[in-house]
Amino acid sequence: MNATPAPPSGLTRRTVLAGPGAFAVAACARGRDPRGLRFWAMSYEGDYSPHLMPAFTRATGIPVDVQSVPWTAAHEKLLTAQAGGALPDVLMLPAGWIGEFAMIGAIAPVPAPALVDDMVPGVLPPTRYEGRGYAVPWSVAPQVQYFRRDLLAAAGFATPPLDWNGWRNMARLLKRRRPDDFVFLMLLNWPGALFTMLAQCGAALLRDDDTRGNFRSDAVRAAFAFYASLFVEGLAPRALSTEVQDPFAAFAQGFYAIWPSGPTTLLDLHRRRAEIAPDRWGTARLAGPAGPGPGFSVDATLCVSAATARPADAWALVRHLTSAENELRFQRLIGTLPARQSAWRSPQLASPILAPFAAQMREPAPIPAVPEWERIQIEVQLIAERIVRGLLTIDAGLAAIDTRVDRILAKRRALVDAGRIA
Repeated sequence: MNATPAPPSGLTRRTVLAGPGAFAVAACARGRDPRGLRFWAMSYEGDYSPHLMPAFTRATGIPVDVQSVPWTAAHEKLLTAQAGGALPDVLMLPAGWIGEFAMIGAIAPVPAPALVDDMVPGVLPPTRYEGRGYAVPWSVAPQVQYFRRDLLAAAGFATPPLDWNGWRNMARLLKRRRPDDFVFLMLLNWPGALFTMLAQCGAALLRDDDTRGNFRSDAVRAAFAFYASLFVEGLAPRALSTEVQDPFAAFAQGFYAIWPSGPTTLLDLHRRRAEIAPDRWGTARLAGPAGPGPGFSVDATLCVSAATARPADAWALVRHLTSAENELRFQRLIGTLPARQSAWRSPQLASPILAPFAAQMREPAPIPAVPEWERIQIEVQLIAERIVRGLLTIDAGLAAIDTRVDRILAKRRALVDAGRIA
């Protein structure tokens, strides 16, 4: 969701071609070293992963062909590659996709417990499917709020309040001072803010052994009501990311005072310090009903293709990339935060600007353990947008979500009823 930085000098971003036939043609055209492994990763991780490969190649003699996949195309691209037998040896998956790819047999179980030792609490449950681990956590990316110190100070706040009422009252004061601007940069196709609010309300989003939607509960309704109120009052724009071309420039120019986002935004803000000096912004945990609570996070994991002809080499690459040393190097390069606890003992992570992330990652929002979750999340976002735009009432929207979720989970429900899955 964040703009991708230009790769360092000497590196080029690889184009991922569509379709199994195209993959075969591309491999021939590049003259790929047959001794090599193929690795796919998304966005920043894909762009900067080549920096981590020389040490692996020196130690093992194995070259690695890295392809960077845009987030917007990643899910479909990976499914297409799996259907065509063209998945790479090693691939990055966000934690919410692991159940789906494990269910279709695309990824191999983690072969050794030592690969997932020393992990930050909370990052391992989403990597499991039917009791087995299928991925090694690579980085954690909890959302916090980036805030404009100068704009808040003008309204009498040193930092944002951390409870909903105080947060919204602060926003109303800022809006009165700057009526032509917004307060919150929370775009309608960015799921972080809404799903954080749902988690902070303690909402159980599925029921009946995760076979039906539970979106008409009081907790869900409270989260949706607060979320929608920020748009109704004009505190956040009714807009998609495609309608805000440069969120960094908008934040720098003061069109927004609060921007919920992940740690890679730090890189972009530092890269563009000529537009907004570091002393004009800060970070804080996201507000909750009565204070901070569980938060949305897009954690990156590494998986090995179930079809790789070289599983030992592929897991060696995973071990290399997820070492504390390389997780810290990636933090310097792109801002992602280590998934290994030992890395957090480094002075490199002692910066006050990282403290809200460190606190937030200890309270991750739970992800329902169903492989259909990616589809469900998309449906929730689509209905939430219709509620915000005034096309549906909250009650009608939540009923519509339950209907769509029940339809998505119909096969799972039948398998549970038949006793074929727990």
